[in-house]
Amino acid sequence: MPENEDHPRPVHEPAVEKANRWLPSLVWLIPLLAALIGVGLVIKTFVDQGPSVTVSFRSGDGLEPGKTKVKFKDVDIGIVRSISISRDLSKVLVKIDMSKEAERFAATDTRFWVVRPKVGATGVTGLGTLLSGAYIGVDAGKSEETATDFTGLEEAPQVATDEKGSLYTLHGESLGSVDVGSPIYYRRIAVGRVTAFDLEEQGRGVKMKVFIRAPYDQYVGKNTRWWHASGVDVRLDSSGFKLNTQSLAALVVGGIAFESASGQKPDAVAPQGSQFLLAADQASALRDPDGPAITTVLYFDQSLRGLSQGAPVDFRGIVLGEVRSVGVEFDRVKKTFRMPVTVDMYPARLGRAFQKSIDDDQDGNAGPQLMERLAARGLRGQLRTGNLLTGQLYVALDFFPNAKGVKLDMSKDPLEIPTVPNTLDELQTQLSSIARKLDKVPFEEIGTNLRDTLKSANTLLKQLDSQVVPEMKDTLGAARKTFGTAEELLQKDSPVQSDLREALQQLTQTMESINALTDYLERHPESLIRGKPEKKGEKK
Repeated sequence: MPENEDHPRPVHEPAVEKANRWLPSLVWLIPLLAALIGVGLVIKTFVDQGPSVTVSFRSGDGLEPGKTKVKFKDVDIGIVRSISISRDLSKVLVKIDMSKEAERFAATDTRFWVVRPKVGATGVTGLGTLLSGAYIGVDAGKSEETATDFTGLEEAPQVATDEKGSLYTLHGESLGSVDVGSPIYYRRIAVGRVTAFDLEEQGRGVKMKVFIRAPYDQYVGKNTRWWHASGVDVRLDSSGFKLNTQSLAALVVGGIAFESASGQKPDAVAPQGSQFLLAADQASALRDPDGPAITTVLYFDQSLRGLSQGAPVDFRGIVLGEVRSVGVEFDRVKKTFRMPVTVDMYPARLGRAFQKSIDDDQDGNAGPQLMERLAARGLRGQLRTGNLLTGQLYVALDFFPNAKGVKLDMSKDPLEIPTVPNTLDELQTQLSSIARKLDKVPFEEIGTNLRDTLKSANTLLKQLDSQVVPEMKDTLGAARKTFGTAEELLQKDSPVQSDLREALQQLTQTMESINALTDYLERHPESLIRGKPEKKGEKK
């Protein structure tokens, strides 16, 4: 049967099955996983996070938050988190986040500094920062206490905490060519370096901190001598030309050398922190201790050009001291200027016997009395030329037996030592005296008289040639005739010679008879009375 159009078929609704609410949707798994990873990273960050410290620097040059690293022996141990300025605007505060392994770097004696490229006399440092940028260097401390605020160093420390060696203090008159980082030599081997320097109290000198690496610090004893080894020591003496320097580096950056007084390894090693004197050169350092100085003054009446402070005071080749000052003084009595030279002399340099003769006197009068006796024997001060090329002068003490006697005023302080002019000044004085005498000689009058004398002599010679010479010729002719006659008489075959020989022969015979008669009378003196006795056979 056909379907009735007025009555449509009924429509059935689809059956909907409700989902179970206790099963999670897969869509929420991704945010949940992300949240878990985030929580893990946060936990890991807190677990791995090291200490946070704040370091103050004078400048933040080259430092960038989030980029500048903190390194210990070129190993990253932290990073700069932020940079700010202190309230007083005098410093830059750098906040650093350290790694978990860097907990020991929070010790109170930890040191921080900024490593930048630097070119100095001691070399080039921080060259790697030209590409990577500046970073903060750190040196771990040894203290058990921790801190969060530190003051950064402007320069890298010269001695690391873990470096083995000893620190000492040197006291000298001046810094010379030495700088921080200058090498220290022992027998020309670089064994340490200068770590710091500063002025002494009241500015009377300088003090230096030096570090000697181990094991070379065992050669530093209580009697070790230290001296400046900077520059070149040039000497010209009887042995020839000598050039002495520690190394080529010492010419540029300066340096210090040390050695024991005996030249051998010391028996007792000096403890760390010991203090020593720093001499100007090796000769001064190795010389025996001078002891206390005696200040004296010498007055000169001549120019002191070429005499400077520090010039030696010499006694027959032995340097007794040095010149402290050179001045000028007006003498109201004589209305002239005198040149006082104040010197410091060390009696110990004259030997132990001389020093002992002074030290044994408990009254303190031995020194002045000895000086008075020496002055009576002719001890005088004299200026002498030490270098002909530069004209430098020095003060020489020597004995002049012919010097005028003087009386020392022992009440003066400082004691005055009499002086004598040097040989050159005496020669100049003598030449000046001769020149004054020569100026008084009437050379023009002498020349006029000499011309008149020469004219008279010329006239006399003409008269001799015209008058006297002919007469002398006649006289010489007559003398020649006389000599000829005498020569004829003295010839061997002349009659006079024959008569003279006969007379001499008769005289000889007569003398022989007289000698015979004398001998007979000596034997027979009675013959003068009785006569000569007759011999047998002779007639009367």
